[in-house]
Amino acid sequence: MTINSHSSYIFLCLLLCFGTVSFAQLEQYRWKTVETIGSPDGRHENAFVKFDDKFYLIGGRGIKPINVYHPKTNEWEVKGKTPMEMHHFQAVVHKNVIYVVGGMTGRYPKEQPLANIWKYYPKKDKWEKGTEIPRNRRRGGAGAVLYKDKIYLVGGIKFGHTSGTTNYFDCFDIATQKWETLTDAPHIRDHFSAITVKDKLYCIGGRNTSVHSPDSFSAFFKATIAEVDYYDFETNNWYTMKNPLPIPTAAGAVIHLENRLVYFGGESDQQTAHNQTQCLDLESYTWETLSPMVVGRHGTGAILHQDAIYIAAGSEKRGGGKLTSMEVFKQD
Repeated sequence: MTINSHSSYIFLCLLLCFGTVSFAQLEQYRWKTVETIGSPDGRHENAFVKFDDKFYLIGGRGIKPINVYHPKTNEWEVKGKTPMEMHHFQAVVHKNVIYVVGGMTGRYPKEQPLANIWKYYPKKDKWEKGTEIPRNRRRGGAGAVLYKDKIYLVGGIKFGHTSGTTNYFDCFDIATQKWETLTDAPHIRDHFSAITVKDKLYCIGGRNTSVHSPDSFSAFFKATIAEVDYYDFETNNWYTMKNPLPIPTAAGAVIHLENRLVYFGGESDQQTAHNQTQCLDLESYTWETLSPMVVGRHGTGAILHQDAIYIAAGSEKRGGGKLTSMEVFKQD
């Protein structure tokens, strides 16, 4: 064995020992409430993203300030308010900008989709109205992800909580500021978050909020989507996994952790938000159940930081709510 190959072997061993999280370790993970200095503004249907190792709570129903959590000091900081009401979106971070794409504004149940992309500059605490979204492709509650300097928008609903759930798939090129319509996803869904892992985009959870009945306008709470769709950027094709989400919910959060997708929380037709933690192995495509959340919640995002998963705000019950707490999922 040469020196270089020997060094590579040692590095690989160290990586396997210290740089990964095995499923056995994940089984030892537990959710715990984080006792922070200060607390964020209560909100739901908001985004939660990491920028420069700080956590940003953005948007939610009403016009809210941005709350920033500093992991090093365990403190919450208050920044400026959003320029307008924006909710039901998944924020995307690219370079020095946080993008808001595929969201809504206005009151339930006839919320309107955002007509433009909005850009937030964290270092300046400044907002800027971005490129217009094509009128016939506007919707909220959609999944938004970044892949190779382009924002991909999938699913969503056109007309608030009334009608127009879609399986649309679009691409926004940040460099050219141009939109492109792509092949529709296999299943319509809204109220969900998408995620990219390597060269694939995954759609997990969500519902068809267009479903209503003569006896119940809110029949859509039962119309959750169990199928897991994914798009392969290398083949430019959509696929549906054989094994669906065991407990389907809408507005749950998802994180990629060591070749697994950890999906947790969400809402359905039960009165309280779900607290289950469901784990999908991306090699075997099988599901496992992990430790439940302290407080079930939906309508917010999640962050991976130093092999731990953080979730803050959201709603603890079906429909609206304004949680101010934060939980962390890490090895016990």
